[in-house]
Amino acid sequence: MSEKTPFYITTPIYYPSAKLHIGHAYCTTVADTIARFKRLAGYDVFFLTGSDEHGQKIQQAAEKEGVTPLQYVDRIVAGFQDLWRLLGISYDDFIRTSEERHHELVQAIFQQIYDQGDIYKGEYKGLYCTPCESYWTKLQLDENGCCPDCHRPVQEVAEEAYFFRMSKYADRLLAYINEHPDFIQPVSRRNEMIAFIEQGLEDLCVSRTSFDWGIPVPFDPKHVVYVWFDALTNYLTPIGYMDDKAKFNHYWPADVHLVGKEIVRFHTIIWGCMLMALGLDLPKKVYGHGWLIVDGAKMSKSVGNVVDPIALIEEFGADAVRYFLLREITLGQDGNISRDALIGRINSDLANDLGNLLHRTLSMAKKYRGGVITKGAGRTDFDAVLEDMAAATFADYTEQMERMELSAAIKTAWALISRTNKYIDETAPWTLAKDEAKAAELDSVLYHLVESLRVTSVLISPFLPVTARRIHGQLGFTSDFDSVQLADAAWGGTPDGHTVGSAEQLFPRIEIEK
Repeated sequence: MSEKTPFYITTPIYYPSAKLHIGHAYCTTVADTIARFKRLAGYDVFFLTGSDEHGQKIQQAAEKEGVTPLQYVDRIVAGFQDLWRLLGISYDDFIRTSEERHHELVQAIFQQIYDQGDIYKGEYKGLYCTPCESYWTKLQLDENGCCPDCHRPVQEVAEEAYFFRMSKYADRLLAYINEHPDFIQPVSRRNEMIAFIEQGLEDLCVSRTSFDWGIPVPFDPKHVVYVWFDALTNYLTPIGYMDDKAKFNHYWPADVHLVGKEIVRFHTIIWGCMLMALGLDLPKKVYGHGWLIVDGAKMSKSVGNVVDPIALIEEFGADAVRYFLLREITLGQDGNISRDALIGRINSDLANDLGNLLHRTLSMAKKYRGGVITKGAGRTDFDAVLEDMAAATFADYTEQMERMELSAAIKTAWALISRTNKYIDETAPWTLAKDEAKAAELDSVLYHLVESLRVTSVLISPFLPVTARRIHGQLGFTSDFDSVQLADAAWGGTPDGHTVGSAEQLFPRIEIEK
């Protein structure tokens, strides 16, 4: 394996919903941004996403449409993969739980836990939420007697089933959470999970017999494996558990499971107990991000405010959508989105601050120096201020990205962009160009503008990969942008005598009809 430090990040594998929504795009864009930053910083990254394709609700939906479950999910999964392509999601593997490689691993793990006595046969009588694929007790239901997660009715279920001795690991898991404060983030999610465990963990029903769209229990094929036991195992499949020991040992434990806050319980409690039963380390961090609020209301099919990410991308471009989601929403908190706010960010931040800065810089470089940038011997009173700002930006940005403070890191990068725009006003290169005695100062100003934009292109590349590459090209750099590293954001990388390219509009300003 590579000698680089490994970094394994995952999104949840998404349920094949018949309608894609902006929440899918948000979670995966966050994970992609973190993965891109880690690659930029020199890590050996493995980024996993995929689709969770089994379960009763899939079978019911397929029957309603008159197709097989696999035909049903094939069509929807293709939509996910199209969305990831449009957003530039740089995953290393896309796992589908309907794949044979996954079936074999799930059955092997189920068999192992059964053989060691941690899975036993019994009968399940209780409450089940089919939309959430979740088991509940009466005490856990909401005030209307419905599922506490989705608030839809639950069903009374009675069937023969296999159970996982999750209660056996409750005290050990609780101790682990208390001893590893970074395991569940943010803190509010951690506190919720501690409270959930402290009220008592029951053994988990891990098989069903009332439908057959799932992975058969290896020693009792009339049972299919419970969808969450199946789905959580996906994090082990692509990195070679039971198949490629060197690869598995290189990447496991996962560095970050990025999930929606509504499924933190599955990824910390159920998954934590499963991993303990297997004798495996727990993930280093499970991070529960917030929900998206659309014009003040939680996004919901019943409300009718589900936002189609593909329509947004087709209208505004992938980088604009990525920027808005990452800039506007503090990771871990709920975030409000609206079309007006998106257009406002495009016009002010992308078109005006960044786009105009690049266009002005390249136009002045062409007009005053034929596009040739020289360091020169001159200095202005404002050069050191910009250089110091760039150095401070690099340091702050790096710390914020390491802490997964994505919105803060974008704001830090944009502060450098704003300072560079101010630098133009302070140095007034159009005035310097009229005075031959100021030629060396003009050279310095143009160099500082190009260099600041070069640094900026490196810093924004995890967030705006297409835009960063375009800036790199317009600045006249012909090297492969994929080879750029975080260290290249240090000041001074533009060589003396460098020739810039031609300016092209990055983001057209959007005019609003009243």
